[in-house]
Amino acid sequence: MPDRARILLVDDREENLIALEAILSSLDVVAVRARSGEEALKALLSTDFALILLDVRMPGMDGFETAAHIKRRERTRNIPIIFLTVVDSAPDYAFRGYAAGAVDYLTKPFDPWVLRAKVSVFVELYNMNRRLAEQASLLRERLGVELPDGVGAEVLPELSRRLTAVEHELSRVREHAAKANGNAALTGPLSDLSERVLHLRAGFDALS
Repeated sequence: MPDRARILLVDDREENLIALEAILSSLDVVAVRARSGEEALKALLSTDFALILLDVRMPGMDGFETAAHIKRRERTRNIPIIFLTVVDSAPDYAFRGYAAGAVDYLTKPFDPWVLRAKVSVFVELYNMNRRLAEQASLLRERLGVELPDGVGAEVLPELSRRLTAVEHELSRVREHAAKANGNAALTGPLSDLSERVLHLRAGFDALS
């Protein structure tokens, strides 16, 4: 399994970053800080993230502008963003957040359990996508060369077993998402992942 999933925390206030790190400390993730939109964009140049927790109100480049830059970049456009802001924000903030590409929106002070639940679902989706990409890459590698007699009979069952594990985990994530009140933001990622798993399974079935 690759290294732990990274979560980018973007907030100009030190106490907010400390609070977010404390809330996420029980999850198997690496929290990376950014004190501004500019710092966030710099971090995104060289590191892959499973999720971005982005404060709306920041001096200089605010959360909406930062999100717009993230969504314009090919490398980062598919990273999910959860906007965070105070409860007395302008009434159109939620609409602007979703329009900027956010998958969710939470107001401060937020329930730590709710935030952890949402983050854990996106992290599981991210990890499953990584595992699925690894299996697809391994399959292409194995089938792209001429294998000695009998080797294919060993390789394909092992790959199929690994894919079965991904299918079981996908089913578990669906149940988790359903318990989280059927978050509509997860519908697209789950459907996309399910389709990729089905295509890979169909490839195995055709080879067996």
